[in-house]
Amino acid sequence: MKFDFKRKVLSNGMTIIFEKRDVPVVSVAFAVRAGGINESMEEKGISHFIEHMLYKGTPTRNSKQLTGEIEKNGGVLNGFTSDLITAYWCKMPSEQLGVALDVLGDMIKNPLFDEKELEKERKVIFEEIKMRRDRPNIHVFDEIQKALYDGALSVDLIGTHETMKAIDRKKMVAKFEEIYHPNNMILCVIGDVDFEEVVKFVEKNFGDKKGLVPTQKFDLKNETKIEKRKGLDQANLVFAYHVPLAGDKKSYPASILSPLMAEGLSSRLFAEIREKRNLAYAVSGGSDITKDFGYNFVYVGTMKENVEKVKELILKEFEKVADGLDEEELDQIKKQMVGQYKIGMEDSQNQMVRLLFHEIDGDAKEYYEFEKNIKAVKLEDVKELAKKVGEKYSFFALVPED
Repeated sequence: MKFDFKRKVLSNGMTIIFEKRDVPVVSVAFAVRAGGINESMEEKGISHFIEHMLYKGTPTRNSKQLTGEIEKNGGVLNGFTSDLITAYWCKMPSEQLGVALDVLGDMIKNPLFDEKELEKERKVIFEEIKMRRDRPNIHVFDEIQKALYDGALSVDLIGTHETMKAIDRKKMVAKFEEIYHPNNMILCVIGDVDFEEVVKFVEKNFGDKKGLVPTQKFDLKNETKIEKRKGLDQANLVFAYHVPLAGDKKSYPASILSPLMAEGLSSRLFAEIREKRNLAYAVSGGSDITKDFGYNFVYVGTMKENVEKVKELILKEFEKVADGLDEEELDQIKKQMVGQYKIGMEDSQNQMVRLLFHEIDGDAKEYYEFEKNIKAVKLEDVKELAKKVGEKYSFFALVPED
C-alpha cells in the first residue's frame, strides 16, 4: 500500500505532516506538543482549560463566528487534550482549506482569554469533573492511572476542583505564552489539497519565536484499590500493566497482547468471562502506549460478588497465553490487527489523529510501518510479556456499598 506522505520541519520549527488523498475532503489540525504530562501538580488541568478557552474568541472573531465560519462552509470543528498533546481540528470540503487554516490559525495565535468567558468555562469544567466521577465506567479509568503512576500522571488530566479554582487569567496567559510557539507545534493535513499551499500559509502567518515545553517527573508503581460507593448496581473494574514505550520494538508485542486478550468479541477474555461463564456484559481492553509511558488494560462490568473471580480469570488467562500461545493464534491476531489498521485509514479524521500521535512519539512516518512491525513480532516476545503480567499489575474496582 502506497501513500503520498510528506513531512517538513520549517525554519521556525513547526512540523508539517501531510497525506494527499483523492476524496474531496480535508482534515486539518494544529497541535501543541504539550498536555497533562507537562503540568506541575499545582496547575493540573490547565492544558485542558486552555483548549476550552481557545474556542471562545479572538480580536476578530467571537466564539459564534469561529464555529460559524467552519460549519457554514460544511465543516465540523473540535479539539482534544491528552497527556502528551493538545489539538484543535476541523474537517471540511477540500476547497475550503483556506478557511480551515485561517480559522484554526487565528484560534491558536490570538485567543482573547476573556475574563468573563473564563469564569463561565470554569463552571463548565467543574461540571465535567463531576460527570466523570458520576459515571463509573469513566471514573475507573481515571483511577487506574493513579494506580500505575505517581507524580505528573497521578492527577486527572481534567484537573481537580482545587487546581481549577487556582487557575486565573494571568496564569493561563503565562502558560499559553510559554508553550504556544511554532517550534512546539505540529500542523497535520489529510486530504485533496496542495502541500505547498499549506507550507506557504505557515510561512506567511507564523513568526519564529521559540519556547520550551516544561517536563515533569513521574514514577511507575503497581497498586490495587477497591472503592465502595452507594447507589451502584454493578461493579466496574480495570486491570492494567506497564508495557514497553513507543519507539521500543518490544512495544509491538504489547500492541498484540491487548487485542488478543480483550479487544473484540473473539478475544480470549470476552470468550472466557462473558460467553463461557456469563459473568459480565461489558468486557473490553486497550492500550495507551507513548514515548513517555505505556500500559495495557482490561475493563469489565460485573456483579460485586464476582470481582475477585473475574480478576482470577484475567490472571489465569495471561498464564495460559504465556504457556500455550501458538503460531496459528498469533498469526490470526496479526491478520486482525492489520485489517483493522487498514480500515482505520479510511476516514481522514482518524488518520489525522493517528499521525499526530505518531509524530509526538517520534516520526509520523512510522505509522506507515505498522503492518511490517506487527508481522515481525515473535511468538516468544508475546509469551514473555504475558508471563510478566502476573508479577506486576495494577487493579482498581468501583463496587456497590452494602
